[in-house]
Amino acid sequence: VTITVVSNAEGRYSFPRTKLEPGRYSLRIRAVGYELDGSAPVEVKGQETTQLDLKLRKARDLAYQLSNGEWVLSMPGTAEQKRVFTNQLGCVGCHSLERVVRSRYNATEFKQVLMRMRSYAAGSSVLHPQKLPPGWVAEPSKALQEQMAKQAEYLSTINLSTSSTWEYPLKTLPRPRGKGTRVIITEYDLPRPETMPHDVIVDSEGRVWYGDFGSQFLGKLDPKTGKTVEYPIPDLKPGYPLGSLDVQFDRDGNIWLGLKEQEGIGKFDRKTEKFQTWRFPKNVNERLNMVMPLFHHLDGKVWVGGNTEYRADIRSGQWEEIDYARDIPKDSPAANLSLSAYGVVADSQNNFYGLNMGGGYIVKVDAKTMKVTPYKTPTPDSGPRRGHMDLQDRLWFAEYHGNGVGMFDTKSQRFQEWIVPSPWTNPYDAIVDKNGEVWTGGMMNDHVARLNAKTGELTEYLLPRTTNIRRVDVDNSTTPVTFWVGGNLGASIVKLEPLD
Repeated sequence: VTITVVSNAEGRYSFPRTKLEPGRYSLRIRAVGYELDGSAPVEVKGQETTQLDLKLRKARDLAYQLSNGEWVLSMPGTAEQKRVFTNQLGCVGCHSLERVVRSRYNATEFKQVLMRMRSYAAGSSVLHPQKLPPGWVAEPSKALQEQMAKQAEYLSTINLSTSSTWEYPLKTLPRPRGKGTRVIITEYDLPRPETMPHDVIVDSEGRVWYGDFGSQFLGKLDPKTGKTVEYPIPDLKPGYPLGSLDVQFDRDGNIWLGLKEQEGIGKFDRKTEKFQTWRFPKNVNERLNMVMPLFHHLDGKVWVGGNTEYRADIRSGQWEEIDYARDIPKDSPAANLSLSAYGVVADSQNNFYGLNMGGGYIVKVDAKTMKVTPYKTPTPDSGPRRGHMDLQDRLWFAEYHGNGVGMFDTKSQRFQEWIVPSPWTNPYDAIVDKNGEVWTGGMMNDHVARLNAKTGELTEYLLPRTTNIRRVDVDNSTTPVTFWVGGNLGASIVKLEPLD
């Protein structure tokens, strides 16, 4: 367990007595551009105050310290060229961009790398790569090959293929300031170093549940003791990539998971500690990432998102595909666009709302008629990714490509948007807490953002380690509210406690 605090404008830091038991501690820092000059352990005693002044030195190699967002900020090129890093299956899903910029591939070699990367499952990491089964990946079209050739050419201009150092200045983001320094962050390392805690949610008793993006486990963490228990998820399709993505509670507190390339969804009964699973009925390669069971008690149906979106009747086992084109006029701007969803959310009537990450739409599907209605976000190509419905049926969501968060009022059908100040944050998910504040996390730069939607005030917190933020959650039972997220590429779960 690692406890982190942030130094203030005067450079002073302090750990609350309640956070550190007496004992021997090691220290580390995260301050881009600097290193700790000496790192001897420190002894914390019972009722005595321990003081330790830290001496810093200039970083010997700044490049080792940059976040993904800072690398992208530093690179020359257009936003469209840099999108190779941030598209749905971009580089940062599996590893840091340091691997890219330190490589020496030329354009021809980089195209081969891009081709090879297409053959790996999204739930891959450096420690746990997973190949897709034969036949899963189609031969790239001529247009896709041309696109990859352009991407490879660009990548060869920002790495070390033609020089021994980068021919562009390395840029860094400002250090935390103001409210961003008033925080305590706790990291819980998980037992298996290859664990990818993609989705993390907190139950009413304060226990933390997580899915593993690359392995067949559902985990439970007790923050009071640090103890972790993992429950094996049934292997629905042996030989196919393992792991889950979406993790959701239903009304009774049971946990549902989208099982990705295992082509199914699962339900974990917390009382019996048993799994129930539903396989996709067709014999096709269908990645099922998302599941929304929160209101299935109304009609016995859950919404499922993947390569295509479905409504699954869990009693009969029938799956109904959403036909996005059914109700879109041919002269509509949305007629020739893919409206498929990445995030899947439901309102209190179990109507479906899909977040169109590949474009800029929130798409409603009526639970009774299956009528499809797209709503375009004010920011074009904003990339709605994931989000949550509040008790007023307002959908709060991350705008991944728009670098912000949005709110769609499903009753008035109106949008509001807020931009996150730090460039290349690329928020993945957003949720509103009991106080009306909105929380999101940056997939690219390890920033957690807290937005006061009434005043527009936005506070950014920097996490201590590279985390690859995905799903976010809040615990409303604490004061102030506690924020939780998984370190998807760091095998850790992170708790953030603001001090105001």
